[in-house]
Amino acid sequence: MAVEKDCPLCGGTGWQRVDKQGVPGVARCECTKRDRLERLMEFARIPARYADCELDGFATGKSLTTASIDQAKFVADTFVKEYPATGPLGLMFMGNPGVGKTHLAVGIIKMLIREKGVQCLFRTFPELLKEIQNSYNPISKNSELSLLSPVLDATVLVLDEIGAQNPSSWVKDTVGYILNYRYNENLVTILTTNFLDDERREDGKKGDGSCLTDRIGDRMRSRLYEMCKTIPMTGSDFRQNVMHANFERM
Repeated sequence: MAVEKDCPLCGGTGWQRVDKQGVPGVARCECTKRDRLERLMEFARIPARYADCELDGFATGKSLTTASIDQAKFVADTFVKEYPATGPLGLMFMGNPGVGKTHLAVGIIKMLIREKGVQCLFRTFPELLKEIQNSYNPISKNSELSLLSPVLDATVLVLDEIGAQNPSSWVKDTVGYILNYRYNENLVTILTTNFLDDERREDGKKGDGSCLTDRIGDRMRSRLYEMCKTIPMTGSDFRQNVMHANFERM
């Protein structure tokens, strides 16, 4: 564990003197905790696009939000507060693009890292699949195992855009492998998806190949009921509305 050589608290030893109820002793210095926090944030691989996403910065009660979005924020806050008492049960934010699903997922893992020192990892599922496919190239420096190991073993994993890839047998098998492994190891998984369950769709269309079950398969959708609490989010595209408002002001 790295220490700050010029740290005024520990003098570069990594230990600082403390006094607990009149009894002198030593404890790990704050500089070592900062180093661990930095390493956890680096491991998390949060994309630059979402660097500013925080739970505290997620707007609720505004004109563009709905009751379901306010409820999703409440669930996210409660999840962080109660972790790890929630056990292996994760969350799945489900809704149309732009309602804030990824914002909440990123906000959760940032808070878990900062407040509880939890090892978290963010991966966009289509990007992960592309990296795995590229690893089959003989000149690739990565192997499928090296790419999947962090995903399989992260204490808390965010899989963004589940179901976005064309639902080939290979894609469904990869989804199944990741989810089943984490289920069997009692590891927390947080997912986001733009694809709704048939019964949640407002367009009335059924079985047309564009619901979540069609994208990942019946067995894996059933598994997710066991692994995650489904958090439906309905509302207009916040990003689209904000960009439109910005253009109007220009």
